[in-house]
Amino acid sequence: MFLSVGFRPFFLLGAIWAAVAMILWIAMLAGFIWLPISIDAVSWHAHEFLFGYLGAIIAGFLLTAIPSWTGRAPIGGPRLVALVLIWLAGRIVFSLSDLMSPPVVALIDLLFPLLLAAVLAYEIAAARNWKNLVVIVALAAFVAANGMFHLETGRGDPGAQGYGLRFGLAAALMQISIIGGRVIPVFTRNWMVKADKTTLPSLPMQPFDVFTLGVTALALIGWVIGPDHVLSAYVLIAAGLLQVLRLARWSGAATTSDTLLFILHVGYAFVPIGAILLGLSILFADGISAAAAQHVWMAGAIGTMTLALMTRASLGHSGQQLRAGAGTNVIYDSVIGATIFRLFVDLIPLDPMVTYSISAALWILAFLGFVLLYGRMLLGKHTAGGH
Repeated sequence: MFLSVGFRPFFLLGAIWAAVAMILWIAMLAGFIWLPISIDAVSWHAHEFLFGYLGAIIAGFLLTAIPSWTGRAPIGGPRLVALVLIWLAGRIVFSLSDLMSPPVVALIDLLFPLLLAAVLAYEIAAARNWKNLVVIVALAAFVAANGMFHLETGRGDPGAQGYGLRFGLAAALMQISIIGGRVIPVFTRNWMVKADKTTLPSLPMQPFDVFTLGVTALALIGWVIGPDHVLSAYVLIAAGLLQVLRLARWSGAATTSDTLLFILHVGYAFVPIGAILLGLSILFADGISAAAAQHVWMAGAIGTMTLALMTRASLGHSGQQLRAGAGTNVIYDSVIGATIFRLFVDLIPLDPMVTYSISAALWILAFLGFVLLYGRMLLGKHTAGGH
């Protein structure tokens, strides 16, 4: 049962790694432990969140969605086991990278997304479902970004400030903007119809949405190429304001009584907030740092959106009621709290290590909470209420 469909192992292992990697990172930051890594600890931390954790969650979503796209059987059994083991191998070698050569580390780490793309391409081609080949293009961008990261760190550059990490983050944000822009207004509209609401959100992918996506793509490209350029700042702020207007058209304020739905709006809100703050960080050097603003995207947008979709998909695909219990509300609050504390680490009058630790503790609570609440469900066993 556990290895019957992709979301089960990848959501569970991805959430475990999100917590474990944060524990290792904060312990390294405090000087309690040392890992035999060939790159700086900040770059390791950034890579393992963006390409490690997020790579697993992307795999879980795509492997679960592919049967509905193609009409073919889910990818499970030996093929799924192989993908899981290769993903795990990537996490191990990247955390022991000082014990082997950079090309070997890069090969093993990149093997997972390459094989995932190959498996998905085969399924799409076998079903002649050509319209979904765009998924392979998106995966190719993610692989290219990870490859750039390895090239940069392999020559001694700090990966956390490199093109590869920015490119990977930009690709992830565009996927949130595209996929979120499709599912959030639809989920909201369906819920509001059932609740007999008279004012419904706008339909997805209207001309305004397409224009907003275009400006967002332009802003992200500019930021990847020139992260400190004043023009990048203005386009980021413009894209953020357009995204605020786009989000407002989806009537999120009407969904506060349904936490499982409202959290999608909250998670998406971190996309424009991050863009505006990052733009301001370029224009005003004495304000919020670029690193703190960037974490609004990484911890806020990616962390919250993935956790929201993981909980929703786990419930739906396990035949559970789509309802957020008290425990789920706690993990949502925790990931949002982790983002807020990380954002204000430079402004709160506390020792930065204290603020980092509080943010890390909330992050760990969010993802270990997901494991505890949804682990039995993902393992295919009966789970009690109270999730």
